[in-house]
Amino acid sequence: MSKEITNVGIIGVGQIGKVHLEGYLSMPNAKVTAIAGRDPQKTESVANQYNIPYWTTDFRALLDKKEVQAISVCLHNNLHMPVTIAALKTGKHVISEKPIAGSYCDGARMIEVAKQEKKQLSVQIADLFSRETKAAMMAIENGWLGTPYLAHSSGFRRRGRPYVDGYGTPSFVQKASASGGALFDMGIYHIANVLYLLGNPMPQRISGRTFQRTEMDATRRAISNFDVEEVAVGLINLENNIALSLIETWAMHLDMLEGSYITGTDGGIRLRPFGLFRSLADMDIDATTNLDGFDYRIHNVRENGDAYDSPLAHFIAAAQGRVPLIPTAEIALNTMLISEGIYLSQKLGREITATEVIETSISSSQEV
Repeated sequence: MSKEITNVGIIGVGQIGKVHLEGYLSMPNAKVTAIAGRDPQKTESVANQYNIPYWTTDFRALLDKKEVQAISVCLHNNLHMPVTIAALKTGKHVISEKPIAGSYCDGARMIEVAKQEKKQLSVQIADLFSRETKAAMMAIENGWLGTPYLAHSSGFRRRGRPYVDGYGTPSFVQKASASGGALFDMGIYHIANVLYLLGNPMPQRISGRTFQRTEMDATRRAISNFDVEEVAVGLINLENNIALSLIETWAMHLDMLEGSYITGTDGGIRLRPFGLFRSLADMDIDATTNLDGFDYRIHNVRENGDAYDSPLAHFIAAAQGRVPLIPTAEIALNTMLISEGIYLSQKLGREITATEVIETSISSSQEV
């Protein structure tokens, strides 16, 4: 554990902003010294509650504070790009909430500016830091799969649409602020997780459908202006001759869906519940794993195990130079390419190429 302290500023003090705030408070090598929010009463209240020395309603005033070294951007999707770029250009490392932005071209611009400014850009993808993902990566790196060729990404809620099913605000279900629905809310975690384990292969061709068919409360539908998808399905051809299927649902009349998995020429891996699968001559082998013991050794035998405990812990460790940064921004960008490709495929009624998505992507960024 590093004794160095990184001063952090948080932009956005809503539900997600407080998650970031409490995450940093649990880390001895990070200190939240400034926050910015739109509502002065709410922002001041949060600052007082958590003893934060500086608060403002002008995020640019926060960025002007030289002692702040790193920024968490905890705003709605279509605000990620302009605020992140402003932070990068003031010399700050940035972690943005998922998805990377509201559109592929906005996300690509963020990565471009981070490279120009020589600053680290990360995207909050919590699933990459789960015990299951770390165990899967270790198995893959040690040759368990052989050559991967088939993967599946899955996310399921039976009735868990923001606002209309009882939690969150209407902003989560409006294209004007969120750009997308289940794909941008949940899919970022599951699709990115699979891409990460595969080495982030580039999508090549994408075919998909989206739906909004499940009944919802009429009053809440009217108030929310719900205009995003609640279900998305897709089939994606990735480079290296890998096929990826996916399904993400906020609302579906089933009890469950199977979880994400990857299969290869020599073996397979299921993420939740975690399992390893191989064949030996005439025997099919289903292997369980002691994840508690695995996690213990990561933290007590390997170096810098704590640097992979969470997106925030990894962001701070990378900013301090303790570990190389996992390319979460690039993984999130390919996830956005897939999601935007599914929307375009739905619109055109046919399979589309990744090049078509890139060439037709339009900024959804809001002015700040």
